[in-house]
Amino acid sequence: MTTPDLTGVLVALAGVIGLLTGSFLNVVVHRVPRGESVVSPPSACPRCGHVVRARDNVPVLSWVLLGGRCRDCRGPISWRYPVVELLTGAVFALVAWRVGISAALPAYLYLAGIAVALALIDLDVRRLPDVIVLPSYPVALLLLGVASAADGQWAALLRALTGAAVLFLVYAVLWFARPGGMGLGDVKLAGVLGLYLGWWGWDALVVGGFAAFFIGGLVSLPLVLAGGAGRKSSIPFGPCMLVAAVGALFVAEPVADWYLDLVGLGAPV
Repeated sequence: MTTPDLTGVLVALAGVIGLLTGSFLNVVVHRVPRGESVVSPPSACPRCGHVVRARDNVPVLSWVLLGGRCRDCRGPISWRYPVVELLTGAVFALVAWRVGISAALPAYLYLAGIAVALALIDLDVRRLPDVIVLPSYPVALLLLGVASAADGQWAALLRALTGAAVLFLVYAVLWFARPGGMGLGDVKLAGVLGLYLGWWGWDALVVGGFAAFFIGGLVSLPLVLAGGAGRKSSIPFGPCMLVAAVGALFVAEPVADWYLDLVGLGAPV
């Protein structure tokens, strides 16, 4: 059992790691869709070309101290950079609070990191890059396998593999049945999310899988009603899948209990 004091330390530490990760994710989101290296060359101002100094690369703080401008040419630096850093820090902190001190925490922090990166990339370019999605399969299997070995939860690992297969097949069938309805990248991502949701539990797999379509409907319906989107409009589905998967870690159990009570299958009082 994680004590309140240790939980606070864990959440704070994860938040700091998230801020630092968010700084790196800004580079990933910008360069990966362009096929550029995320490690070389070092970050530089797009206006004057000066390399960003180490002291100007502190997440959020540097942007605030510089007034959102380049130190050298005083050109504006997008507000998106500190927002992504804060968002990643917040997601990391929340995931750490939910998972607690556990061998599974690195696996779910990795999920949090790719969730932020992939969601932003899909929003920007309507694509989920294979260079992030495909390596996530072995990484997730390794991290979840270590967690299963550490805690003796081999049933959870088997459930994760089953979840990956089920979610991948569901998305593959939908992609095949309705070409253009979703991208092939969504199908590939489904298997990764199935690993994480399945490891967490059957309720997470069901709720996380269903919630993606629910969120997608909530996003699409106002746009259609307002005339801003039609049946042929390209509305990225990846962010819906990712929000649903991470959200399921927090709400799957109460949602599943609510539904079982609704249909009269809940545990008797």
